[in-house]
Amino acid sequence: MSDSIEFLVVGLGNPGEEYEYTPHNLGFLAVDQLAGAHSIRVSRKENEARVGLGSVRGKRIALAKPQTYMNESGRSVKGLLGRYELTPDRLVVVYDELDLPWGSLRIRGEGSAAGHNGMKSVIAHVGTQKFPRVRMGVDRGREGGRGAGYLLSRLKRSERQEMEEMAGRAAAAVETIVAEGVEKSMAMFNRRAQGLQQEEE
Repeated sequence: MSDSIEFLVVGLGNPGEEYEYTPHNLGFLAVDQLAGAHSIRVSRKENEARVGLGSVRGKRIALAKPQTYMNESGRSVKGLLGRYELTPDRLVVVYDELDLPWGSLRIRGEGSAAGHNGMKSVIAHVGTQKFPRVRMGVDRGREGGRGAGYLLSRLKRSERQEMEEMAGRAAAAVETIVAEGVEKSMAMFNRRAQGLQQEEE
């Protein structure tokens, strides 16, 4: 099975119901959306993660939600890359980003962690910054809309609907990366980002 998997898609988050609808768990939510759209059950326990195997637009993929808690996500990701004999360029990481406005979406082919502890862990364990990532903006631009307390706080019901919509767009962006490449996904989704006045470098 390992040699047939073409991509590893990882959503970052924290396990447990208390974190379910927090900004920091948007990565998990995006993986759930992708799994639901393609009838993939993310239930296997592998390398400290919940994993599901399936096909997305003709590509065999592994979907994963590390269960290590955010700051140790890289340990699980490194193990899964080894298990499926994949190089980092076949890894796609989906996560929340405090440096982007709420509701915006940004795809990049590589880059730093920009202060995100989950990504710091992934980069440290994988040993490179050169892998695609889909970032979902969670900065509300208001008091209390930044910092760890905000990232781990449960959102209101109205905000949860916005989370679901953002996660859905992120899942669509991942599909495009897998099927058509990161450049195509960037061209399609980066310019649609809501609340951004100019393109990010």
